[in-house]
Amino acid sequence: MKKIVVIGGGNMGFTYAEGIYNAAIANIQIIDKSEDRVAEINAMNKMKATTGYDALKDADIIFLAIKPQIAPLVFNDIKTIVNTQQLFVSVMAGMTIETIQKGLGIDKVIRCMPNLPASIQLGMTTYVGSKEVAKENLDLVGTILKSTGKAFEVTNEDMIDNTTGISGSGSAYIFYFMNAMADAAEEIGFNREEAKTLVSQTFEGAVELYKRNDISLEEWMNRVASKGGTTRAALNSFDDNKVHDLIKEGVSACIHRAKELGA
Repeated sequence: MKKIVVIGGGNMGFTYAEGIYNAAIANIQIIDKSEDRVAEINAMNKMKATTGYDALKDADIIFLAIKPQIAPLVFNDIKTIVNTQQLFVSVMAGMTIETIQKGLGIDKVIRCMPNLPASIQLGMTTYVGSKEVAKENLDLVGTILKSTGKAFEVTNEDMIDNTTGISGSGSAYIFYFMNAMADAAEEIGFNREEAKTLVSQTFEGAVELYKRNDISLEEWMNRVASKGGTTRAALNSFDDNKVHDLIKEGVSACIHRAKELGA
């Protein structure tokens, strides 16, 4: 069984580590510089966590799950410990493969963009590897990524940044919309638990209908919304307020920020 070390025990690093741990496909360890976070992870009695970098020496695969802004500092700390035989998998938004290669003095890098539901095996991840990554290693990482949900290889790094704007950050967009619906439900008389049930079941049902049938989203909206009816009134309000365009603008802003972080 391969040994995987995840550098970074924050939201995304821990999410990915937990997804891999739950799938039981590799030995996994987390490195985080916060003693409090390390203690918190170790108290879960699942994965081992530490503040030191010694675990990197015999790691087969190293996940880089740190903030892009601190990556140069981390690279400086570990570049004399890691080696060119190891495979590096980056989940850092915007950080290019070339930057990682130069920063660590290594060649084999796979860049990917996961999302938060990976922790419950419902994640969505895209990935791309440097030319130095052998096909068998790319396939191996693909298998690991798929253990946390769905994953597929993209053709170039730009598509990783584009993924950030759709699925990488997309969970937050959905939570944003759900939050507005839940607030509306409470304002018209439902209690918090009732609002949660109404909203979550509505989203889950709509997603399953979309997944199980080869019908466009526009057609699904038309099936729910009859002319002059209640649903059409809501959709007309969204259109009048350009909600569709605003969502697309938000996606573009996310992608732009991802590219800024890698500049």
